[in-house]
Amino acid sequence: MQISVRQLCKTFRDKDRETVAYQNLTFDVKPGEFFCILGPSGCGKTTLLRTMAGLETATSGELQITSDSNQAADIAMVFQEHGLFPWMSLRNNIRFLLENNPQLTERTLATICDGYLKKVGLSQFANHFPHQASGGMRQRVSIARAFANEPNILLMDEPFVFLDFQTRLALQQLLLTIWNETKKTVVFVTHDIEEAVLLADRIMVMSSHPGKIKTFVDIDLPRPRDALTVRKQPEYHEHVDKLLALLQEEPHYLDDQLAMSNLT
Repeated sequence: MQISVRQLCKTFRDKDRETVAYQNLTFDVKPGEFFCILGPSGCGKTTLLRTMAGLETATSGELQITSDSNQAADIAMVFQEHGLFPWMSLRNNIRFLLENNPQLTERTLATICDGYLKKVGLSQFANHFPHQASGGMRQRVSIARAFANEPNILLMDEPFVFLDFQTRLALQQLLLTIWNETKKTVVFVTHDIEEAVLLADRIMVMSSHPGKIKTFVDIDLPRPRDALTVRKQPEYHEHVDKLLALLQEEPHYLDDQLAMSNLT
């Protein structure tokens, strides 16, 4: 699946004022690409992701999702909060979307759910409920649920932002591992420069509000990537320094980083 965006704009209007979320965005996301959107608070990153998901409507411009095989777009989204149903076990939180597929037998459903619980290291907690799981465990289930449904496109809105450093690092590695197996098209929104460099094939850097495209940065680090090993490579630090210099030009970006560090 390829995502094509042409001169896309989004303006929120109420009785007293208009607020431009993003404007004049033109870019493509290639099939199987891990594409990160990086920028300051208020630049429209999340609104753009919600537009791709069909949860918002652009004010103007074009957004197209196309496939060479004319396959219908199947999009999953992972939010900052886990979004699990509290009355369902962790296993059933993965299962419930799959149950709508009439082609899946009971045995296949069980195999998929148990397989993804194993991938994310939660087999022994399958019958626990969300309130019995840590924040990191709940986000593991969110990732498993998104991939288990086999979407063409996975949209991720800062899914690790509220986690401590060690948990975030573990889930970044988990995401890298599952993505390397599936090669899904992923669009990942983040404030975190190091996270973007670790995960992405390509990063779209956005300017401060109203959001515009500042530049694109290709991340040529070899895959598969190990979260700890990559951080020791000089090329990794070169990318981080380059992106930091770009974003330091934007008002309040360092304030954003301080605020996010205080959250974790």
